[in-house]
Amino acid sequence: MYVVGLTGGIGSGKSTVLQMLAARGAEVLDADAIVHEIQQPGEDAYNEIVEAFGPSVVAPDGTLDRAAIAAIVFSDPEKREALNAITHPKVGMRFGERLAALGDTDKVVVLDIPLLGASKSGSEKFANVVVVVTASEPVRLERLEGRGVSRGDAAARIAAQITDDERLKLADYVLNNDGSIQDLEKQIDELWEKLRDHDRVL
Repeated sequence: MYVVGLTGGIGSGKSTVLQMLAARGAEVLDADAIVHEIQQPGEDAYNEIVEAFGPSVVAPDGTLDRAAIAAIVFSDPEKREALNAITHPKVGMRFGERLAALGDTDKVVVLDIPLLGASKSGSEKFANVVVVVTASEPVRLERLEGRGVSRGDAAARIAAQITDDERLKLADYVLNNDGSIQDLEKQIDELWEKLRDHDRVL
């Protein structure tokens, strides 16, 4: 097993990179999917989040209203830190469990971690290498607007995350995603060759 920590800011194209790596044979572990799991009723984080944020974050069907939570935490750094303190350690534990199950394989495993280096999950300790996806802010804003996010909300979400400069301090490989999808595919081909040829001794 060889473990890759993949990170990048919102709108950078990280999800596209993840799909490309998966198509080449990578095993993907998605932090956001794990967050969804642990926030389901009866799961680890659900009761703690309701206790911390109140009944207004519970949807009519009893699940957490992620849009309501996002509206709170993107405008209040203290609330964001409170949410992260609940979820990040639990995400790190789930990553550890799933990696343990893959430990005897020769797979390239990609940990999709949007907040790599900024969270308290400690997930970066699992990674042999870190890949950072970058894109300029105007490009990221345009992509987010294309998803129906207002420019003001898009800018606020970018500002709420760590900067690319901070991410690059962690990077072993950098993928620049300001160009075309063909440009990105070429970078992924080069990266995949390096990952597959790497010594897989943890």
